[in-house]
Amino acid sequence: MEFVAEEGKHLNDNCSTLILPALSIGNVGQLAADLLVSSMATERVGYLDDPHVLPCVGNDAYGPVPQGDLALPLEAYDSPSNALTIIQQRSPVIKGMMLDFAKNMADFLAGSGKKHIVLLSSLDFGKWQKVDMSSGLQIYYLSSANSNGTDENCESLGWKKLQEYDPSQKHWKFLSDLAEGNATREDIISEEDELEEEDYYASLPFAALYSFLKAKGLKVTCLLCYCSEGDNISDAFQLADAVCKLLRLTPPTSGIEGNKWRVPLPWMTVYGPPPDMSMF
Repeated sequence: MEFVAEEGKHLNDNCSTLILPALSIGNVGQLAADLLVSSMATERVGYLDDPHVLPCVGNDAYGPVPQGDLALPLEAYDSPSNALTIIQQRSPVIKGMMLDFAKNMADFLAGSGKKHIVLLSSLDFGKWQKVDMSSGLQIYYLSSANSNGTDENCESLGWKKLQEYDPSQKHWKFLSDLAEGNATREDIISEEDELEEEDYYASLPFAALYSFLKAKGLKVTCLLCYCSEGDNISDAFQLADAVCKLLRLTPPTSGIEGNKWRVPLPWMTVYGPPPDMSMF
C-alpha cells in the first residue's frame, strides 16, 4: 500500500487517532465517515493506492459545490484541530483479497505512527440473535484493550461488547494466528467452504482489519451497529455521534437546518429527485 500526498501536504504527525470504515451491509461505516469528513474541518492530504481495491473515480464529494476535484477509492483527510485522520473507502476490496488488504493497511498504519484506530462498520440485522430496540439503535463495540474484547470506557458509554466475539472460536483464532504469523493463508482457505453460522462475524471485513491491526500492537476499537439494506442515513448519524463520544470530541455545530452535522453534497440526491406528484 502506497500513500500519495497532495502537493505540499502530508499526514499530520499530531493526528494520532485514525478512523477507518470497514465495508459491510448498508455502508453505514462509509456514511458515518462522510459525515465526519464534512463536519470536522478536514482537508484532503492524499490518497492510498492498494492493488486489492477496485478502482473508481467521481466528482468532488464534499462541496459545498462541486469543484471538479476527483474523488478516488481510498482518500486520507486530516483534522488537526481534532487530532484526527479519516480514511474514506469508496469501492470494495476484490473478492478473496480481504486478508491481503487488511495486512497492507495494518502495515501502513503501524508505520505511519497512528496510535488508535477506530473501525466503523455494520452488521446484518437478520443475524441479530437477541434483538433489543427498547432504547433505539444499540452501538456494539469490540476493543483490543483486553483479550476478551472488552473495554471499560466503551462500557461506561452504555455500549455492549459484540457477544459473538470469541478469540478461541475457530475462525477468529485463524485470523489471529494468520495476523501474528502463526498460520498460513492456505490454512484459512482450507476452511472457507465450511463456514458455519458462528463464523459470520469473523468473516466480515472489520474482523480481518481488527485482527491485523491488533497484531501490530495498535489500539483498535470497532464501533458496530445492526442494519438492513436501504436508507441507513439515520444509522450513520448515530454511528458518527458514537465516534464523538468515544474520542471525546466536541460535536460539530456548523450543520444546516439546525442539524449539528454537515450533510455531504452527494447525499442531496442519493435517492434521486422526489416523485412527480401529478401521478397521484
